[in-house]
Amino acid sequence: MRIALFLLCALLFLPISASAQTGVYATFNASDFDLPHVNWQYGPTFGIYHDGFHLPFIGIGVDARASLIGSGSTKVYSGLVGPHIQLHPHIFPLMPYAEALVGGGKVEFGQGVARTDTTAAEYQLLAGADLTIFPHIDWRLAEFSYSGFSSMNQSFHPKTISTGIVLRLP
Repeated sequence: MRIALFLLCALLFLPISASAQTGVYATFNASDFDLPHVNWQYGPTFGIYHDGFHLPFIGIGVDARASLIGSGSTKVYSGLVGPHIQLHPHIFPLMPYAEALVGGGKVEFGQGVARTDTTAAEYQLLAGADLTIFPHIDWRLAEFSYSGFSSMNQSFHPKTISTGIVLRLP
């Protein structure tokens, strides 16, 4: 009985293929810069991930992305890269993931003598979930990220929520 249960679980949960998975995505972001007199800022993120290493329920790889958030005198433009880990349960189409990214960003906010306009190293911690809606197309249901910038005189940690579309390449 235990062997039959083990085989049934193995058929349900193990991946059919151990091939690498690549996804290209675009999201719409809403960011809270947590600065006085600055409202939520909006903009897109574009990126690509590649999961080259697979365990039975997990894909591990790398993600590279560019974000263009804000407009006018308040904006953050950044490019980041880092490890990507995604759960693949194989019994339902929801795939949660987590990332820890590093890179650089251009930060602009404030006015007059209180203006900040600098390029700094950036880190970003994020988590989210993709839902398969069609073969090779996922809806990035939600993603939350927390960012930080080095070499800035003040504490600046944008918090961003996102949603978008992922095209998984065969």
